Amino acid sequence: MRSFSRRSLLATTTAAVAVALAPRAAVALPAAPSGATARDYEKDGPHQPVKAAGDGAHTLYHPAGLASSTAKHPVLIWGNGTGATVEQYELLFAHLATWGYLVAAANTGQSGSGKEMLDGAKWLTAENARPGSVFHDRVDTGAIAAAGHSQGGGGAIAAGADPLVTTTIPIMPGPQGSVHQLHGPAFFVSGQADLVVPAPYVRARFAACDQVPAVYGQLRGATHFLQGDTRYRLIGAVTAWLQYHLVGDQTAKSVFYGPSPALRQDTAAWSDFARDSRADGG
Repeated sequence: MRSFSRRSLLATTTAAVAVALAPRAAVALPAAPSGATARDYEKDGPHQPVKAAGDGAHTLYHPAGLASSTAKHPVLIWGNGTGATVEQYELLFAHLATWGYLVAAANTGQSGSGKEMLDGAKWLTAENARPGSVFHDRVDTGAIAAAGHSQGGGGAIAAGADPLVTTTIPIMPGPQGSVHQLHGPAFFVSGQADLVVPAPYVRARFAACDQVPAVYGQLRGATHFLQGDTRYRLIGAVTAWLQYHLVGDQTAKSVFYGPSPALRQDTAAWSDFARDSRADGG
């Protein structure tokens, strides 16, 4: 599978070392300006991102300065595509860490069951309760999203059935999981030029998910491997979705909801956009 980022953002680390990635100060979670679009959320947040080893089964990305902060941070659990590695998606993970998120990415290219992803959420929840952990009392255990790409997108659907998960983002998802078991809002993403998981298949999975607020976006020109700038369009939309559903950023809400959602208006980046009736009322 092709690298998710056009360059390596993260330094190589040994299994036991956490590496700071950029000289940003740890401050409060930001909000985009009034009338923002998904592209506003492509900009890095104010935190310095850090990569760490986690429990051995997961690689972690988080904002620096956890020990000196009292803030609780929302969580993204992630599933890779078939045979892919965590490093292929680092551009997304480091970006989310700058916005204050804790990312637990499963170290496997076989995450379709969702279990590997949920184990990351369970580990962070346990660390939140463990005195002495860098994550002690720093995890917002009520704000956990599941996302993934390809097989990992199917795994995100499977994980999204668990009560731990607040919202789900299946990106070009495989057939794993049942959309009928999702209990929180879902954002389905397809690629217009995807020949591996064709856009009509993803749209059909979105259409079947009618018991929760569901949104569908098709990235214009995107193949299954998110070439060129399509990866940045995806990163902005994912960040905006998480900002609204996990943080309560009301500006981010307008990217997907309301009479003129920004994602629908950005036809240069998104070739199709749809919402179910529950999302229409969002």
